[in-house]
Amino acid sequence: MTKKEVLSHLPYQEPFLFVDGLTNLDQNSVCGHYTFKADALFYQGHFKNSPVTPGVLLTECCAQIGLVCLGIYLLDQQMDLVAVTNLKIAMSRSQMDFYLPVLPGEKVTVKSEKEYFRFNKLKCKVKLFNAEDRLVCKGILEGMFKSNADEK
Repeated sequence: MTKKEVLSHLPYQEPFLFVDGLTNLDQNSVCGHYTFKADALFYQGHFKNSPVTPGVLLTECCAQIGLVCLGIYLLDQQMDLVAVTNLKIAMSRSQMDFYLPVLPGEKVTVKSEKEYFRFNKLKCKVKLFNAEDRLVCKGILEGMFKSNADEK
């Protein structure tokens, strides 16, 4: 499966899609990027007169790139494209540490390394970097994947 095919199978759409593209994708890792739009609605209230990207959305960006994109790729390797049709995803664990803010309009890069993938459960170490390649946050994310192929 190509990077473009992985992106086409993401179960998200605007305004809750936090993946612009993937630069690397293999059995053990993924790297992708997203630019937080300066006019995004959530900046109006977080924080007044000094907006920053909420940590929960930084975690979501890490999950979409670092967990879901890699999970789609791995499921396809394991079961073929049928497995990623109508994919259901559940985050089962997240542990994130935050170091720097992400401002409106800022581009970030997520790098994720697979810890394990078994029984459709994926555990990854993720790191999110700003445009200056400074570490913004890092952590462990785990998720479960279920596809229509599982129900047959």
